[in-house]
Amino acid sequence: MTGTIIITGAGSGIGRATAERFVGAGWSVGLVGRRVDRLEAVAAAVEPDRRADVLVLAGDIADEEFVQSMVEQFVARYGRLDALFNNAGIFTRAGTIDEISVEDWRRSVDTNLTGAFLCARAAFAAMRAQDPQGGRIINNGSISAHVPRPGSAPYTSTKHALTGLTRTISLDGRPYNIACGQIDIGNAFTEMVAGIASGAKQADGSIRPEATMDVSHIADAVLQMASLPLDANIQFMTIMATAMPFIGRG
Repeated sequence: MTGTIIITGAGSGIGRATAERFVGAGWSVGLVGRRVDRLEAVAAAVEPDRRADVLVLAGDIADEEFVQSMVEQFVARYGRLDALFNNAGIFTRAGTIDEISVEDWRRSVDTNLTGAFLCARAAFAAMRAQDPQGGRIINNGSISAHVPRPGSAPYTSTKHALTGLTRTISLDGRPYNIACGQIDIGNAFTEMVAGIASGAKQADGSIRPEATMDVSHIADAVLQMASLPLDANIQFMTIMATAMPFIGRG
């Protein structure tokens, strides 16, 4: 199956790897992120005969007007929106709750939760309105949606909330043939978590290196989720480095 997909946070890490994987599989892809130079670098790496299947959409997903325009531009270009990968997210400075600034809390909520809500909201509306009706929303959760790391109150709180968003979209989307699932990722080797391989703080206060996995496995997993017919859905998928501390964490 091929189709059309918007990927947020597409300029690096999981988003970039996923965008490249979807383009390679024949999809038309909207590249969303705040840094236009990174998005254009992803687009420039696409084979010349496929460039028309990549659309750069630079802006802040916490901005309601940008998100609405982003979806409208994409649909105007490709005719419909088959899937959204709600991938963009940030991890602010770690600390116990009394050490975390309100500014960092709000930054996390704005990007990880409000941004995901706005993108899902706009995508849902487009999928509901198009003919044939329907589509799929895939939210990037986290292992932290199940078990937190020390000092991660903003990030973990937003990822728990994202699970609630996934469940409600799944329910509300049924009458309109809109499926929603969540992929919870643990220790994909990206810029954001590169330090984990050399040492990460554990629940007992020690610092120990953790196993990681290649980000290409995430891209393959998201493509699998998106390629299902709409009468089938991977509701929740956990994909992680096999030897990382998840089972037994804490």
